[in-house]
Amino acid sequence: MRNNQQAIQGIISVIALICLATGWFKFFSPEINDILSRRVFYILIGISFAVQAPFLSNRNFVYPMYAAAGLCIVGAFLPLESRLAGMKTLGLLGGIILSLSNRRQTN
Repeated sequence: MRNNQQAIQGIISVIALICLATGWFKFFSPEINDILSRRVFYILIGISFAVQAPFLSNRNFVYPMYAAAGLCIVGAFLPLESRLAGMKTLGLLGGIILSLSNRRQTN
């Protein structure tokens, strides 16, 4: 089961990075680039965090990882001009920190 989870998470992460790169390199219209790099990217990263959460070795990190996933996904749907739109970046940073902290404990 863990190998399936890692494969799914890897696929989601690669697709998310493709969305981010597409926005950076401006392959499409500005509207499509914004949707891919500022919305779809965060939604996919949030899904990746949610897939990872139940498999974290430190059980204290499970709910914070779900919270990070939620911040990414909810923040992606907020208008870019909103003061709360930064929550997606906070979720991204939190999820990365939790993921790296969990990795150090397992090695």
